[in-house]
Amino acid sequence: MLDLNQSGTDVPGEQAPEAVARAPHPAPLRPYLIAAVVLCALYFLYGYLRYRHFQSPSWDLGIFEQEVRAYAGFDAPVVDIKGPGYLILGDHFSPVVALLAPLYWIWPSALALLFAQAALFAASAVVVGRTAQQILGGRTGLCVTVAYGLSWGLQEAVKADFHEIALAVPLLALVCRALLMERWRAAVLWSLPLVLVKEDLGVTVAVVGVLLALYGRRLQGFLLAAFGVAAFALTVLVLIPAASSAGTYDYWKKIEENGGQQVSLLDSVLGVFDSSVKLEMLVFLVGITAFMALRSPLILLVLPTIGWRLLSQDSNHWGMVWHYSAILMPVVFLAMADGIRRSRDSERPWLVSYANVAVPVAAAIAVALTQHLPLRELLRPETYRADARTHAAEAALEAIPVGARVETDITLMAHLTADRTVYWVGGAPGTAPDVVAINLDFGWSRPIDDPVKYAEQLHPEARYRITREAGSFVVMQRTTPAPGNG
Repeated sequence: MLDLNQSGTDVPGEQAPEAVARAPHPAPLRPYLIAAVVLCALYFLYGYLRYRHFQSPSWDLGIFEQEVRAYAGFDAPVVDIKGPGYLILGDHFSPVVALLAPLYWIWPSALALLFAQAALFAASAVVVGRTAQQILGGRTGLCVTVAYGLSWGLQEAVKADFHEIALAVPLLALVCRALLMERWRAAVLWSLPLVLVKEDLGVTVAVVGVLLALYGRRLQGFLLAAFGVAAFALTVLVLIPAASSAGTYDYWKKIEENGGQQVSLLDSVLGVFDSSVKLEMLVFLVGITAFMALRSPLILLVLPTIGWRLLSQDSNHWGMVWHYSAILMPVVFLAMADGIRRSRDSERPWLVSYANVAVPVAAAIAVALTQHLPLRELLRPETYRADARTHAAEAALEAIPVGARVETDITLMAHLTADRTVYWVGGAPGTAPDVVAINLDFGWSRPIDDPVKYAEQLHPEARYRITREAGSFVVMQRTTPAPGNG
């Protein structure tokens, strides 16, 4: 998948004359592979520890495991966490996730997805660092690798568990590499799979086409831009609605509604910069490159993702947390490399001088910011210790039979999806699951004083009894026959 040969050719048999003329600087592969192994280990160790200590921040890891598990069994990607029989392609269009099925055959666990994401992020660091080395020379490559590998966008994505965008990160790194090395056909070929990673990336592919046109490849650029727009329209207007039980693309509501109230498109546009959280995210996005990314046309590739996030009424999309900025990291760091290269030829002496120190500045920024980012936890001894809550959760898991249909909250969810049918608590009416397992400290809107009464309110067609209590965890088993078996 990755372009790692010594000549820098991205596609076998292709070596554009323009690339030869640029005479890329030597970039031995071994140091970057070592750096990638270290980064992969850090990312996976962090994810593993959070998983083992039941610290998943959302239901997404469980959702993706159910999806990959279905693909691994050659079944339709039904994700019961979203609702019994829910076809996940009616939510987000990410069929490329099926590529993880072979890994899941070997390692049927949510940990396999965390490892895959760590490996994909680390692989992208090889592409980004080695490309910077070939463009800029000197000792810049490993500095860029460190700055990129520790970037807040990747660290927050690792903290957010697995998401489909992990597959887009190395692809975007390869797209940007191909553009910088003037390998136009490679840029097109690496762009095409992005439309299978997530529906909004069709617009990003269209911007790659625009860049090709700006670089003088007008026909290729026009065709790629048309393909990207067509893929986006086909996905959100036809494919997702066809797979959705509601017959629509639900995420339009993120822009059109705020707290159930309609918001006009004009108000959404006028509110693009109405939050300090948004402005902070934008400043840090380019600030981690010592602002040199602004000197490159590649920065245009961030606009589609930034655009929908700023238009969204959901505050989770605005800031520096979650996984939404991971796909922007390879773009801004390779834009930085391009910006530095362009600035070295400037007629302004101060800009040339700044360009010569921008890479170590970016690396210093990344190291400094890590004091406030997720990977800092790996330096704390308590991160490696299992507490009473962890032991209680493990005891609750032991009380849930393999193969059972379980309704639960986020805490236990991703630990159950490998070998049980799992529903989101309150999201499976009429199913009378075999087990209802809840964490009383999960953060319910109202405290649950009587767990059995709560389970029977969710499923009045069934009766439950407590089979295990451990700390704040309660496991309840159905005592009446399953519906249709009585």
